[in-house]
Amino acid sequence: MRILRLAAFCCCLSLMAGGALAEDAYAPQKATPASGHDIHVLAPHVVDGKVMGPYHHYCKVLSEEPVIECLIYESTEPNARLVQIEYIVAKSITRETVPLSEWNKNWHDHKQEIETGRVQVLDLPPDKAKEVADLVATTDGIIYHLWPESAEMPTGKVAIAQSVGHRNLTASEYKEYETAKK
Repeated sequence: MRILRLAAFCCCLSLMAGGALAEDAYAPQKATPASGHDIHVLAPHVVDGKVMGPYHHYCKVLSEEPVIECLIYESTEPNARLVQIEYIVAKSITRETVPLSEWNKNWHDHKQEIETGRVQVLDLPPDKAKEVADLVATTDGIIYHLWPESAEMPTGKVAIAQSVGHRNLTASEYKEYETAKK
């Protein structure tokens, strides 16, 4: 009996949503915080010591330094799960703020990651994709993995994922960005 009630409830929700969606299809779309995540990047990550993905990143630029945020999904399907969030931050910010030991543990250098050949900027002409990659090469990233592999739902366990090919930096390498920007 409980299953029948649940099925009826889901059916009603589906019908209600369908009607509302049909009516709103012609209404002007209001911008939301999720608007603008339209830079599409594909890259694998290391989660709990295991190479996983590649993951579909949908990113937007938050500020010009740059600071960028990415919503990360397992696929491009409309019902794909949001499994990770990545913050991409200019080296001029991270390297002045994050201690090297913490950086080596949780952050990664996008120049290093891009050089592995595993990162693809999708849905843009080659020259624009290169511009995006060149900009991101000036940044570091931190990835929060929110949905454990094969779990039916998020469990509250958040892991820090890592780029494939990440290697710890020495103190001099960590400060190298200062020389490169001059």
